[in-house]
Amino acid sequence: MGKKIEQSLDGHVSGQANSPLSRPAHALSFTHVVEETKCDGEDGLTTAEAQTRLLQYGNNELGDEGGVQPGKILLRQVANAMTLVLILGMAVSFAIRSWIEGGVVAAIIFLNISVGFVQEFNAEKTMASLRSLSSPTATAVRDGKTETIPTIDVVPGDLVEMKTGDTIPADIRLIEAVNFETDEALLTGESLPALKDADAVFEDDTGPGDRLNVAFSSATVTKGRARGVVFATGIYTEIGSIAAALRQKGSRVREVKRKPDGTAKPHRYAQAWGLTAADAVGHFLGVNVGTPLQKKLSRLALLLFGIAVVCAIIVMAANRFVNDQEVIIYAVATGLSMIPASLIVVLTITMAAGTKRMVERHVIVRNLKSLEALGAVTDICSDKTGTLTQGKMVAKKAWIPAKGTYSIGTTDAPFNPTVGALKFTPKPPKSMTIHEADDEKSSPYEELLNSNMHLLDYLRVASLANLAHIHQDQNNEWKARGDPTEIAIQVFTSRFNWNRLQYVQGDNPKWKSLAEFPFDSDVKKMSVIFEEAETAQKYIFTKGAVERVIYSCNQIFLGEDGPTEVTDEIREDILKNMEALASLGLRVLAFASKTWEGTVIKGEDIDRSTIESNLVFRGLVGLYDPPRAESAPAVRQCQRAGIQVHMLTGDHPGTASAIAGEVGILPSNMTTLGKDVTDAMVMTASQFDKLSEDEIDALPILPLVIARCAPNTKVRMIDALHRRKAFAAMTGDGVNDSPSLKRADVGIGMGTGSDVAKDASDIVLIDDNFASIINAIEEGRRMFDNIQKFILHLLAQNVAQAFILLIGLVFKDESRLSVFPISPVEVMWIIMVTSSVPDMGLGFEIAAPDIMKRPPQDLKRGVFSIEVLLDIVVYGLWIAALCLTSFTLVLNVFGNGDLGQNCNDRYSASCDTVFRARATCFACLTWFSLFLAWQLVDTRRSFFRMQPNSTKYFTQWITDVWRNKFLFWAIVAGFVTIFPVLYIPVINDTVFKHKGISWEWAIVFIATILFFLGVEAWKWAKRVYLRRIDKKAGVRRGSVDFEQRHFERYLSTAVSTAVSTDDELQRKV
Repeated sequence: MGKKIEQSLDGHVSGQANSPLSRPAHALSFTHVVEETKCDGEDGLTTAEAQTRLLQYGNNELGDEGGVQPGKILLRQVANAMTLVLILGMAVSFAIRSWIEGGVVAAIIFLNISVGFVQEFNAEKTMASLRSLSSPTATAVRDGKTETIPTIDVVPGDLVEMKTGDTIPADIRLIEAVNFETDEALLTGESLPALKDADAVFEDDTGPGDRLNVAFSSATVTKGRARGVVFATGIYTEIGSIAAALRQKGSRVREVKRKPDGTAKPHRYAQAWGLTAADAVGHFLGVNVGTPLQKKLSRLALLLFGIAVVCAIIVMAANRFVNDQEVIIYAVATGLSMIPASLIVVLTITMAAGTKRMVERHVIVRNLKSLEALGAVTDICSDKTGTLTQGKMVAKKAWIPAKGTYSIGTTDAPFNPTVGALKFTPKPPKSMTIHEADDEKSSPYEELLNSNMHLLDYLRVASLANLAHIHQDQNNEWKARGDPTEIAIQVFTSRFNWNRLQYVQGDNPKWKSLAEFPFDSDVKKMSVIFEEAETAQKYIFTKGAVERVIYSCNQIFLGEDGPTEVTDEIREDILKNMEALASLGLRVLAFASKTWEGTVIKGEDIDRSTIESNLVFRGLVGLYDPPRAESAPAVRQCQRAGIQVHMLTGDHPGTASAIAGEVGILPSNMTTLGKDVTDAMVMTASQFDKLSEDEIDALPILPLVIARCAPNTKVRMIDALHRRKAFAAMTGDGVNDSPSLKRADVGIGMGTGSDVAKDASDIVLIDDNFASIINAIEEGRRMFDNIQKFILHLLAQNVAQAFILLIGLVFKDESRLSVFPISPVEVMWIIMVTSSVPDMGLGFEIAAPDIMKRPPQDLKRGVFSIEVLLDIVVYGLWIAALCLTSFTLVLNVFGNGDLGQNCNDRYSASCDTVFRARATCFACLTWFSLFLAWQLVDTRRSFFRMQPNSTKYFTQWITDVWRNKFLFWAIVAGFVTIFPVLYIPVINDTVFKHKGISWEWAIVFIATILFFLGVEAWKWAKRVYLRRIDKKAGVRRGSVDFEQRHFERYLSTAVSTAVSTDDELQRKV
């Protein structure tokens, strides 16, 4: 990142660069702009030069948009129900002149606000840095390679490539523009896209809307592609002058509902004011801002506030509403016991840490609510190319009907056209065996090209209907830029010395591009119009999906005797050859061409349907894109986790099925399935789209593979999943994917995709890797688990303290006033020291061993599952029971039972037993709270056996407690600090209202052992219950192989409908 540099527009002229050019960029030819910006028109800037310019010109941004705002963060620490209860408790304490309790609560408020502010400030900074990672990106050429860089790093002189869906990163003087249109409404107010012309030159005073040779920053590419050189960045762009207007905030005032004539009755004004006030209060308390979980926890805080008030009233009622300082202090203690003061702070820290961990695992979170949603995903709809596969394509086969099949040998350098043997056989692909090409001898390209017009016509289409750049740099290394599919085809043509660059570049190019019809997901073709300089003959070159291209062709060469009319039989034969290539896992495209006598007039549209008709079929190319090594394990991991993977791809069904089988999306032996199931598992988009919603819902299984997928098909697939109550994630990278990304529960954008798709996404994959989706889901589940753990820890302690104080009302002194078993300061100590800090540690816990072997979470119930609610009550009651028992033992069994007088206020000789009993109760509660955090590292497994596959039968727990060092030291600190609190004079009897203990430690140790036994017994009971539930549901462990287990419900030969799982699928005892 560049440093912040003070920028000034003083003297800046519209259309000029950061460092002024000889004339505005639109008034210069692109060659002059390239020269004046010192840009290499082929290889772009070097990385070192780009860094130098970034330091010189600063970041490419429109100014500070506020960023992290400390004032608002500080206000949030005060404006929440937790802090308000503490402030209320402090006010009451001071009002009744209980200075120590009031002072301690004031100190706790200050500490809570300070810690919360620091932690949330750091969390906000983390989130701000992550947001910058998901900001728009630019495709720049640096060091001769195409790189995706953050828009903020673009500098004057950068060579930038743009395509449909991109957001233009800076003001750019166009070098090349093919059917290039941009939406500049943000700048000019013009609703229609502007068609650009790279060759045009305009007068200096031409207005922005008429500068057709410039692409403006923040405009969106609506059509075509272009290449150009950046001349202005940051506030020196045209949009920079109106940046302030772009940053205006919307009003939070509710609008008044008016009649059609614009009038409104008084009650409508009152309604608007009331709703605005309610919004303000809700915003103040946090119940209508943030993620769904944050809102839910803020509402929980309000609920606990209400319960705290009720508990305080119960205390007052039990003491006949006596206006006595002791009674009021008891009420304050009971109210404070219900407040988990650190809840929102710990949640914020946990989520910020989670998003940071995701970046380390190649995932950028754009929407915090997706963190909660990831753990609930039941189905993933993924693209194939570049996600499940490597995206590094190599042309392996080329079939020319009039000649035969050309094959390329193995290569470890996909961009180098000189590596890999060229082989030829006259047989078509359908007649070849898998390894037949290996037996052929290799031939030099000159020999294969000799007197071979059919191969030449094929190469013309492959090379010119192609936008990829293949060239050698100064070090004779082969570099490639462009789409992986087109790069592979261009490398193939370069093997025959038909590299596109040598025919279309230079002062006198042999071929001149006249028009381009980019690939369209509806027509599934791409066409160009070229003119041959030597003959002035114009040609149409087309490539695309085989099924679409063959119906655009009316002629084909089957030999040397001249063209033959394309019949249905010939089309059927072409499709058989295509299926033969697709069965090898190759992506197959078709080539076609024809001569053309029309005229291209700049600015006038050409009817695409007439261009792409009556073509001559030239042949097929088979491209191999090997699956990523991690795809098959990742798919298997999904299936273990109860997640179904669907492949939605534009490829042929044969290619898609071969790859899907290879990575495990489809079962390896489809013959074991019924025909209705196999037909439903693999479908084409046309087959799927012909079905009505009722017919789709009646399918035995939604398709696992949809081939030739169109954008609308993805939307229908998401809708079908939703009707089956599935929670779906969808990947996408193109402009047309935006609707499906928005419709999905979790939209997953690709790091190399269009900015429009990324803007519609909830998360973005930095590396476009399917395995990163699994990483994101695992992190989502881990975070969900940890949030459950610290909520359980917090609320179990609150329940325990509340029960101790409410049941403790029965302990009444000589004045018939209740004596509290734990004091207000002890309550605050438990909340702040033995709860908050360990809770942060629980938020950092690693994933449980079986986290990806469980079914997805239920978001409807959220973190408050039946099990969690039961755990809160059981642990709270068990802790309360043990603490009250220890209090009673010291007071009544081993003591004299004397509750003294004014023992809630000050120490006296008559209160000695009470103070010692209170200290014992406090020590028990402190230790239980600390050790409960360790017990909750896994809410079902034994503390002594959290790692089921470990061979350290007696010492594994030591490794487990040391692994999370933050939690370890938090518990150690809480354990150690109890001793000075118990034994330092004044602090113990005056502040905490207890005394140092001696033999009472025996009670504490025994109670701690009973605490562990009780928690272990409860966990054991849960495991037994869950095993019985599994048995009733027919769960079988390790009975059949994994693939059969996953697809068992569809097996026509299955003897049982019971669900099967791995041994480790359910948590072990």
